[in-house]
Amino acid sequence: MPEAPADPAGRADRPDSAALAARELRAVFSRLRRTLQEKGQGASGLTPSQTAVLSRLIMDGPASASVLAAAERVRPQSMAATLAVLEGRGLVVRRPDPEDGRRQLVGLSETGLAWIADSRRAREEWLARAFQEDFTEAERATVLAALPLMDRLNRR
Repeated sequence: MPEAPADPAGRADRPDSAALAARELRAVFSRLRRTLQEKGQGASGLTPSQTAVLSRLIMDGPASASVLAAAERVRPQSMAATLAVLEGRGLVVRRPDPEDGRRQLVGLSETGLAWIADSRRAREEWLARAFQEDFTEAERATVLAALPLMDRLNRR
């Protein structure tokens, strides 16, 4: 049985193509995310939870432990343990909240900022090396062409 033609907008007419794309994309992105986490963590010994807190602090800025716990969907006690490790390694610092002196805000230290920069660099270098060594120019062009579609999906 021949495949149904795509519509003029480029969407497949097969009703199962959306489900197949969703299933395959989720699986591929999950594996890629894990690989990038491994490449970015290097020999740091940080857990994914600790890395997630550092990432949240770089994206959102300083926050209280309770705000971080809610954002990461963990119990306050778990966040306190995570922050204790990060603070002990010199990656985060606590400062009084300028709006409420009774609270403390957790932010990245200079060491934490450097760790984030090194982690990003390691992931980008791994990706660039993999694209250079394992992909043809045409395959890299295909990946680049798909990125606006992935970004559109992400903004949905």
